[in-house]
Amino acid sequence: MSTVDALSSSSTKTSSASNAFGALNSEQFVKIIFSELSNQDPLQPSDSKALLQELSTLRSIQSDMDLSSKLTDLVGQNEWTTASSLIGKDISGISDGLERVEGTVRSVSRTADGAMLNLTSGVRVPVASVDEVLGGSNARGTTP
Repeated sequence: MSTVDALSSSSTKTSSASNAFGALNSEQFVKIIFSELSNQDPLQPSDSKALLQELSTLRSIQSDMDLSSKLTDLVGQNEWTTASSLIGKDISGISDGLERVEGTVRSVSRTADGAMLNLTSGVRVPVASVDEVLGGSNARGTTP
């Protein structure tokens, strides 16, 4: 268990360091490099390649985190679109009260847990808990 705790601690430190690094603009980045180079001991110079490699690694980590965040947003938008397309359809699934339900989707709500289908019966079903789309009424009130 201590290995897992150590890994979590390490990833948290890297995450906060990469967030701080991501906020730097190019002028601040150059200032850090020049500051590092001007403050080093001339008889034992630092390895500037190692410094640049470390900064590059931090930039890469920040880029990966930004990409992950954008993908999460994209998945959320896709879920919202899917939920909206179910309005007027009969569905079957597990309600937010953990009961098996069937009903017609009246509307869709955006919640912290994702898109929520509001059934005509008043029951709410998370989109992720829908296991069957049974059909439903179209605009003329007939079943396809």
